[in-house]
Amino acid sequence: MAKRVSVVLSEDIYTLGKNGDLVDVAPGYARNYLLPTGKALAVTPAVLRQVEHRRAKEAERQAALKAEAVAFRTALDTIGRFTVKKQTGGDDVLFGTVTNVDVAEAIEAATKQSVDKRHINVPEVHRTGSYKVQVKLHPEVTAEINLEVVSH
Repeated sequence: MAKRVSVVLSEDIYTLGKNGDLVDVAPGYARNYLLPTGKALAVTPAVLRQVEHRRAKEAERQAALKAEAVAFRTALDTIGRFTVKKQTGGDDVLFGTVTNVDVAEAIEAATKQSVDKRHINVPEVHRTGSYKVQVKLHPEVTAEINLEVVSH
C-alpha cells in the first residue's frame, strides 16, 4: 500500500475538506492534481503556522458572532412581544396564515436589524392570539419570542 502525503487545502474541495484543513491524500493525487492546480500546499512548518494563525482568527470571529447573537437575543427578550396584523374573517380566523416572512418583518420593524427568514420557526397560525416563535440567531443561540397576531 502506498504512503499517504499530508497537504493543506487552499480552497474547499467537496470530497476532501474545507480551506485550511490538513488532509492526507495519495501521493499521485497531490503531485498530479492538487499541487499543480494550486488547490493545496505542501506541508511545511511555515504553512502549519499560517494554518494555526487562520484557525485562531476564525475562532475569534466565531466568538464575536456568537456574542453578537447573544446580545441580539437579549434585545429580543427585552422587547418581549411582537405584533403582526392580518386580515380576519368570522370567529377571528385569519385569511391565510402568518409566515416566517411576516415575523421577520415585525422583528426588523421593532429592532432595525434583519433576521434571515429561513431561521424562523413559526407554528401553524390560523387564528388571532399569542404564539411562541423560535428564531435561530446562531448555531448555538436560539431565541424564543412572543408573537401577537391581531386583526386589522
